This record gives sequence, C-alpha cells and structure tokens, in this order.
Amino acid sequence: MLNSFSAKELFIFKKIASASDELGVKAFLIGGFVRDKIIDRKTKDADIVCLGDGIELAHKVAERFNPKPHVAYFKNFGTAQIRINISKTAKNGETKEEFFEIEFVGARKESYRAESRNPEVEPGTLEDDQNRRDFTINALAISLNKEDYGELIDPFDGVKDIAYKIIQTPLKPDETFSDDPLRMMRAIRFASQLSFTIADETFEAIIKNASRIKIVSQERITDELNKIMLSKKPSIGWDLLSKSGLLKIIFPQMMDLHGAEYVDGRGHKDNFYHTLQVLDNISLNTKDLWLRWAALLHDIGKPATKKFEDGHGWTFHGHEVVGARMVPKIFNRLKLPLNEKMKFVQKLVELHLRPISLTKENITESAIRRLLFDGGEDLEALMMLCKADITSKNPYKVKRFLSNFEMVEKRLVEVEENDAIRNWQPPITGELIMSTFALTPGKDVGIIKTAIREAILDSLIPNTYEAAYQYMLDKAKELNLEPVKGTKAQSNTRQ
Repeated sequence: MLNSFSAKELFIFKKIASASDELGVKAFLIGGFVRDKIIDRKTKDADIVCLGDGIELAHKVAERFNPKPHVAYFKNFGTAQIRINISKTAKNGETKEEFFEIEFVGARKESYRAESRNPEVEPGTLEDDQNRRDFTINALAISLNKEDYGELIDPFDGVKDIAYKIIQTPLKPDETFSDDPLRMMRAIRFASQLSFTIADETFEAIIKNASRIKIVSQERITDELNKIMLSKKPSIGWDLLSKSGLLKIIFPQMMDLHGAEYVDGRGHKDNFYHTLQVLDNISLNTKDLWLRWAALLHDIGKPATKKFEDGHGWTFHGHEVVGARMVPKIFNRLKLPLNEKMKFVQKLVELHLRPISLTKENITESAIRRLLFDGGEDLEALMMLCKADITSKNPYKVKRFLSNFEMVEKRLVEVEENDAIRNWQPPITGELIMSTFALTPGKDVGIIKTAIREAILDSLIPNTYEAAYQYMLDKAKELNLEPVKGTKAQSNTRQ
C-alpha cells in the first residue's frame, strides 16, 4: 500500500508517526486519502484519527517541520489542521506553490437526535470511528504505529467495493442516512465523481429517507451540487438525484423538465434528459462551473412556456427570456452567489437561441453585429453552449448544424475585424447628451442614447463620432429639444 505514496507524503507521515509515538497515542491515516490512493486519484489532503487528543497531536507534528506550520484548531470539535508546504521548483526556476493539508481528530463515537444532523460525540476506539464513516470506501485506515506501520485496516471490505465500483454504507443504510441526511447527497456525489454504482439496498434507503434532507442547510446541499457539477460526467449525479426523490425537494424546477407529452401523435423530447446531455456535452470542453450551470439552466423556462399549437406542434416560445428571469430566484434559493457569476449564467440562458436562430436564416450584418455586442466578452462561452445544445442522434443533422455554426463563427470574425463591435460603447455618451441639451438624467437622455446605439447596430449610420453626433441632433429635434447656447451643436444648427 505504501509503495503508491510519494516521497514527500511518506516523509510527512513518518513525522506524524514519530509525534504520535512520542505522545504515546495510536494514530491512523483514514478516509478519502486512502481511498484515492487505491483508485489512483490525485489528492492533497489527509485525515488523521488518533486514540487521544487530536489537537495535541497536531501541535506536536507541527513542531517537527521547519518552518513550523500554523495550527488551526477548533476546541469545541476537537479538530486541528496544518498545511505543509510541498511547493515544486520547475526547470525554468519558477516555484509552483502547493500545500498538503492534514486534519487531526481524536477517534469518536457519535449518536444523533432525529431533528438534527449534529451528533453528540464522545471519545471512542478506531472501530467506533470506522463505524461512523459514511461509506465502506471511506472507512479504510492505515496504521502509523510502530508495531504495524503501513498495515491496511479494512473491516467492511472497502477495497473490494472499490474494485467492484460500489458505494454502500458500513452499517445499515437506513440508520446512516437518517442520522446524517447529507450522506445521501454524498453517496450520489461520489457515484458521479468516481463513476461508481450505489448498491441497491443503499439507494433504496436514500429513496426512503429523502425527506430527511430538509434538515440539512442549503449551503451544504449546494456544496454537494457544485461537486456533482464538476464531475467528469455530471449527468450521473443529476439522474440519481431525480430517481432518488431528492431533486423534487431540493430543486423542483429541474424536476419540472421531466416528461414528454403527445397530442395527435406529435410529441416533444424529454427536456430533463436533453438538459443532462447538454451538460455532459459542455463538460467535455470546459471545467468552468458557471458555464456548466448555464448548460443546466438553459431550458429551465420550457415548462412554463410549453404549448401545443395546431399546425405547429409543441412550442416553447420565449423560454429563453422566462428562463433568464428564473435564474436569480434559483441562485437565491440554492444560495449560489448573486454576483457576476449569476449574471453570466443569466446572460447565456437569455442568449442561447440567438446563434442557433442565425443558422436558420440569411445572416444579416446587423444580426451579427447585435450578437457581437450582446455576447461581448462571453461570446465564446455562448457559442460553446450552443454547440453543446446539439443533441440530435441523427449524424447528418449534427453535421449540418455544426457546419452552419462554423459559418456563423466565420461571419462573427469578419464583422468584428471590420467594426470592433465587441465590448463596444456608442461614441456619444449620456454626459455629452445632457451637456448639449442642458438635461438632467432622465427619459429623454435614454431615448437618444438608445436610438444612436440601435442605429449603429442596424447599420443605419456608420460607427463614427461625426455620424452619431448628427444622429443625436436629429433625434433631439423629434423630442423638441434644442442645444444650449455656445455648444458645437448650436453652431451647427445656425449654419
């Protein structure tokens, strides 16, 4: 087992073994680090459980390093953390700063009350500590003690479950999930991250205890959702959330995407599974969490806009606008950040049909200019989302769609090279409009500014200061506005 550890890891664990020996306490490497080493998954943190005071052991370990790392400890919980600098120096002399995080805790027994996932804790044995672990694959321990240093302690056949790619609980799953309902989310997250299968009895217990998730804070739930989103194939996790009954509790709007209706033999695709395919498609090309959230939410407005129209079949007119309006409410409910990340997702949801619509018509230069302007610095992300939205199983359709997208992308490059419209601001500012016509901020300023922007985007006037200035004067006349005395505008009017 130890032969899979790096030299730096072995060096660190030897220090821990030495410190625990000096204190006369037994110490064990336990949990995720052991699991990840067996499945050859990179990890930069480790948990140490000792049969004694974890905080005292952390301080003793810290003394063995130079420079001595800071010990962050939490007396109420009996835990402590240190960060060991394991930075690497590259051939070019640059140092890549990296840290190895170690958490220390004393072995413990836990008991729970029905209304809380916060356990009552008391000191325990290694066996007690392994019994309280969420899954067999996380209950593995390695001894750091002299008499059996490096020995793997696997009371629940966790190694076997890793080999067979199975997730199950050490004790009865009903008890495990009722005690701490967040473990249901963790089971699904591990299934998604590791491409493991949840054992039948374990999954049935998740279904049975799904309503218990209500006692878990939204922040903890969303943290698990984000980890699912960053999985290699996040659809695994979302599908399991749906089938378990958890999704209808924690995110009912996603459940609303389920199902395909038929009228007069005409149906529509199941938007839930279409969404998961789009999410997987985009995940092949980006690890950006927020671009993945945009993929998940791109059709979230479809249930509210679904309608059957005679002669047309099923329609979802305006679902992109409705979906964009839903994004802030969803982010607020899920305790996702209500900042630029949310605005980015909202923008992509609202614009996700624009590039597709351009492939179905003769592309006008003004349409391309508008897409460049509205997409701005997020245009590449938008185009990536639109390509991911192609989920047809007909290879000829896919080929045609991709070919049309290439044409749109080519036109975007051409127009941008000529007009530099991305992240562009009209040449006439609101301040200039106000000073020219002695206005205060208000409706008329907005009307003139918008008219200038729209005229340039529609190619009615050139994208120049002179043309925009004259257009400002013409538009102001329509509003019965006169330039103030002494301005360039008034001089031009007299002439």
